[in-house]
Amino acid sequence: MQTLTLQIKDSFVKDFINIIEPYKDKIQIKQDENLDYDPYFYERQKELHNMRADIKNGTIKMSSHKDVWSNIKQHLQTLENK
Repeated sequence: MQTLTLQIKDSFVKDFINIIEPYKDKIQIKQDENLDYDPYFYERQKELHNMRADIKNGTIKMSSHKDVWSNIKQHLQTLENK
């Protein structure tokens, strides 16, 4: 069995279901749960994969936990001194 992704206009869903009704023994329709929770799931997933690749190839530098908190503390001290 192959998996295809279709985007169907809301106004056409009922018609589409009626069109494929005779083939219900040959196809399986499932709604993607990821899109129920987050309509931008796949865009976010792609962005995260790209960021991970950038980190691995050195395009983006990761900061250590210690460095991040050090920078935050330093910034807060400069605010207190003003």
